[in-house]
Amino acid sequence: MSKILIVDDELEICAFLKEFFSERNYDVVTASSGKEAIQLVNRENPHVLLLDIKMPGIDGLEVLKAVKQYHPNLKVIMVTAVETSDKMAEAFKLGADNYITKPLSLEYLERDVKEKIFKLI
Repeated sequence: MSKILIVDDELEICAFLKEFFSERNYDVVTASSGKEAIQLVNRENPHVLLLDIKMPGIDGLEVLKAVKQYHPNLKVIMVTAVETSDKMAEAFKLGADNYITKPLSLEYLERDVKEKIFKLI
């Protein structure tokens, strides 16, 4: 079963996306902080990381940089309300595989997750 780690400081978003992907037979783990995300990536070895950028403490870009250092093949999709070309460029430079802005198109997000997992097989 494919595993997804969803990281967002907005607990409602984590819960909503967890339910959405769980109903589609994904194994889903959530984290509400950057620190927790880094720990879970190391412990859970997800196939895909859905990562918010703007979080208190360790933000998503810092998490991206940290996890890519030890898990370079992890597929990371930045999911954020922050749509600036600077943040987008930095995310891709650090190894993000995609950058999706909120509000989310669940159809697009699901298709992108499937595509990322397919590339790992």
